[in-house]
Amino acid sequence: MTDVLVRAIAAGGAVLGCAAITTNLTEEARERHGTLPTATAALGRGLAAAAMLGAGLKARQTVMVRVLGDGPLGPMIVESTADGAVRGYVTNPLTDLPPTASRKLDVGGAVGRRGTFHVTRDLGLRDPYQGSVPLVSGEIGEDLAAYLVSSEQVPSVAAVGVLVAPGGGVMASGGLLLQVLPGAPPSIPLYLEERARTIPAVTQMVTSGASPEEMLGAALGELSVSVSERRSVRFACRCSAQKVAQVIAALGHDECERLLNDEGRVEVRCRFCAERYVFGAEDVAAVFAPGA
Repeated sequence: MTDVLVRAIAAGGAVLGCAAITTNLTEEARERHGTLPTATAALGRGLAAAAMLGAGLKARQTVMVRVLGDGPLGPMIVESTADGAVRGYVTNPLTDLPPTASRKLDVGGAVGRRGTFHVTRDLGLRDPYQGSVPLVSGEIGEDLAAYLVSSEQVPSVAAVGVLVAPGGGVMASGGLLLQVLPGAPPSIPLYLEERARTIPAVTQMVTSGASPEEMLGAALGELSVSVSERRSVRFACRCSAQKVAQVIAALGHDECERLLNDEGRVEVRCRFCAERYVFGAEDVAAVFAPGA
């Protein structure tokens, strides 16, 4: 199934809904970064969260989520753009913990339960909007909902999930996000929280073949729903050889000469997508050539 994100308006404009299937982009992230199962689940949840937060962006706007916990995974940084391009990484991709008592991947243990959940929205203004809240559980979905309630004053229900196969591949990944808008009847958030406790897990819905529209329908129950947008999402990075050349120029000619003498090349690896850029002597000379 193609990765896709759907936005909808529900309850006569009282609720904004978003559902995403992100299985393929999470698998690509796993392959690029070589993550082990617990790290894969954490990164996949973060990528789904970023995709949904980025659903309302306009051209050239971005949203970045930084999850800075005290667990062995280390910091996680994920980013989404207005056109559905998502990228991200975890600091320690080889993190893999024993399953929890309920036989689930221990994402909270990997992320840590003390730390902060940061969101930066670059809307093209002079300064980006930034907000942060303490981590609630390290499970990402609960932390996203807590951020929206505390920092943006939007009562929300959020669920993200990743199902990892015994061999390590991603079988299912996705997310649900419901945001209650100002002026909504008090019964609406209570109803949504009750629905959230009874619907199947996100990964269960994805593996059963449910579409994002069907996922939203399950979460919203009897509330009226009107789909406002359906679009693809994908793993994509904005790194390039030209940008890497600027990084090399910033290193300075002497440092690059030292690297060429010691290693025979200057190599730069993008943290977001793990792409490697290798510059030989001629490439480095071109970077520092007059007028370059």
